Amino acid sequence: MRVLKSLEELRAWRAQVDASVALVPTMGNLHEGHLKLVDLAQQHARHVVVSIFVNPMQFGANEDFDSYPRTLDADCALLAERGASAVFAPQVSDVYPRGLAEQTYIEVPGISDILCGASRPGHFRGVATIVAKLFNMVQPQVAIFGQKDYQQLQVIRLMTRDLSLPVEVIGMPTERAEDGLALSSRNGYLSAAERAQAPELYATLEQLKSAVQQGEVTATAVSAAAARLTAAGFRIDYLEVRRQADLQPATEHDADLVILVAAFLGRTRLIDNLTFTRS
Repeated sequence: MRVLKSLEELRAWRAQVDASVALVPTMGNLHEGHLKLVDLAQQHARHVVVSIFVNPMQFGANEDFDSYPRTLDADCALLAERGASAVFAPQVSDVYPRGLAEQTYIEVPGISDILCGASRPGHFRGVATIVAKLFNMVQPQVAIFGQKDYQQLQVIRLMTRDLSLPVEVIGMPTERAEDGLALSSRNGYLSAAERAQAPELYATLEQLKSAVQQGEVTATAVSAAAARLTAAGFRIDYLEVRRQADLQPATEHDADLVILVAAFLGRTRLIDNLTFTRS
């Protein structure tokens, strides 16, 4: 496995590769969920490139950019065992050569301003920009993303379509711990007591899904679910039932739905979602 730490090294390696390439974009501090993305990528291309870059553009003021865990050596060891072809770990100066203040950016209108976008202004601008840049740098045929970040996945799909980028974007179902908690690098911020409480987030989504499928008024079901989370110690950012395709509020006529939640447990912001079809 090659570890490529500059754009020049990446381009030199890419020029030598004439087989298909899949990209798995990450911010590092890898867990089993990331590694399952690598496994899926290997089913779609001869070579798998995993990018590791903590992207400053998608962090807002007072967020955890400086403290976000950076574990490149350990990540590379895991990826070598998993059979990745290359790791691309660029410097900020490679990605944003003129600095963030003068960087050209990409913004996907509408979907970027709701849910997590409302709570984290500019976040999805940073996501769309870095993913477009990685697509241009790596030139993959396929890119793999986890569905835990459901809104992010939809933003990337729309951006890829709108810009006519020749990349197939594939979403992989969320990898979970045995108790249901979605795997995330930020789970490491949880105290032992908070980690014991955290599975209540997914359990509440399952209960809300069941209520909606059984015909309960959506607003009533959401209110009950929010009360359950609050009682369990969560501070809710949002809890919504939306249409899968565009994340607009669901109507009684919509069948393909997604429940999305962001909530704080202590100082840690957790997100999760659950897709389902209402008959």
